[in-house]
Amino acid sequence: MVLNTTQPKDYIDIAEALSKELAQTAVERDIQAGVPEAEINKLRESGLLSLIVPKQYGGIGATWIDALKVVRKLSKADGSIGQLYGNHLNLTALGHVSGTPEQKEKYYRETARNNLFWANAINTRDTRLKITPDGENYRLHGVKSFATGVALADLRVFSAVQDGVEIPFFFVIPKDREGLVSNQDWDNFGQRRTDSSSFTFNNVLVYKDEILGPPSPPDNIFATFLGIIAQLTKVNVYLGITKGAFAAAREYTQTNTKPWITSGVKSATQDPYILHHYGEFWVELQAAIGLADKAAQQVQAAWEKDVALTPEERGEVAIAVSAAKALATRVGIDITNRIFEVTGTRATATKYGFDRYWRDLRTFTLHDPVDYKLKDIGNWVLNKELPVVTQYS
Repeated sequence: MVLNTTQPKDYIDIAEALSKELAQTAVERDIQAGVPEAEINKLRESGLLSLIVPKQYGGIGATWIDALKVVRKLSKADGSIGQLYGNHLNLTALGHVSGTPEQKEKYYRETARNNLFWANAINTRDTRLKITPDGENYRLHGVKSFATGVALADLRVFSAVQDGVEIPFFFVIPKDREGLVSNQDWDNFGQRRTDSSSFTFNNVLVYKDEILGPPSPPDNIFATFLGIIAQLTKVNVYLGITKGAFAAAREYTQTNTKPWITSGVKSATQDPYILHHYGEFWVELQAAIGLADKAAQQVQAAWEKDVALTPEERGEVAIAVSAAKALATRVGIDITNRIFEVTGTRATATKYGFDRYWRDLRTFTLHDPVDYKLKDIGNWVLNKELPVVTQYS
């Protein structure tokens, strides 16, 4: 399916409808874990896979501001699908940011024309996957962890290291490339439907034109910008999960929670302590959303500068995104834990699945340490030093 419109209201409405549909089976799918084939098929059918592909390449041409709102809506229903979709959006722009002009056009056009789904195992800290020259092409041997959604992806992005070469290789290979085996070893307590299993590579071929970059000119700071967008995408997954927890708890409190025997009121919605908790939840959530939305505005402005982006401008956006991530993490962990204080013992029944919000958030917020985000912010506040450029900052 391809959307017939490029108006933000239309694709945000589609995301809202899909989110409601996913919410109906979220508890059962969390229990099952496994490969999210049905969910990815729904994303294909929605027409949202080409959301950030520019119009001139056949895509919808949404801004990052609107695209991240879609990520947040999907994550409200299911954190796993929000993560998968957010990763996909980031990866569809990989050729633009880190590739050659030819790769940029190729991957944008193919994504829009063929409704392709992207996934990856980029994590450069995992150096077990080795790449070696084979004539003018390359071969892969080894293992790569956290291959989130790769089993279902049409285009798969990996990083690998070559002996004696400091900078890792990044490359894109199609789903039908021989020699890849999913080890189906993802068995974590949260984000259970992301299928973030490891993959084993047995003499896998990589053609030279599948290696990304190097961008031109060599000092192009924009080539490092996708890491910042990926960080803000995670922020919106966190916020979506937290909004889901808040909404589920509120509905349960309004319909099932009983006031305490000494509260002096007849309804839980009049209990002063429950009211106090919900007041705190709402204030915290609004603050986190506000900071994330402000960061999205800054990300979009930087994105539009493209190769004209300066190191200073990049660094200031990184600080804004780090601040949003630190607050979203703190607020999310707090709310998803404390919702049980306003719902009560019966709300811990497995059938409600309210624990999945905390499990999903606790799992995904460990992606990279928030402590180092706060350190970077503090160093900027006191010493005016911008963060060191890494995959995570």
